[in-house]
Amino acid sequence: MDETNLDDKNKFLYPRSRYYGQVKPENLVFNANLQEFAQKVGYITNLETSGKIEPEDAYKQIKELWKQLKRSKKALFIDEEPSEKS
Repeated sequence: MDETNLDDKNKFLYPRSRYYGQVKPENLVFNANLQEFAQKVGYITNLETSGKIEPEDAYKQIKELWKQLKRSKKALFIDEEPSEKS
């Protein structure tokens, strides 16, 4: 598969929306993480709805993704006062 087809495939499977918030590096990174979280949750829920995975497995996977998102938010110091970053 050539590079153009691979790019088109990735854009289709993993669409990214434009960021409209306050432009800071940590906000952009968190936004990308949030979009990835939403995309994966969508895939998991579709697999569960179609009977490909068990509801408990879907719940566990989504819970782990949520924990990863929370860790990324904490690591990026989102919503903290500047004095708290030290």
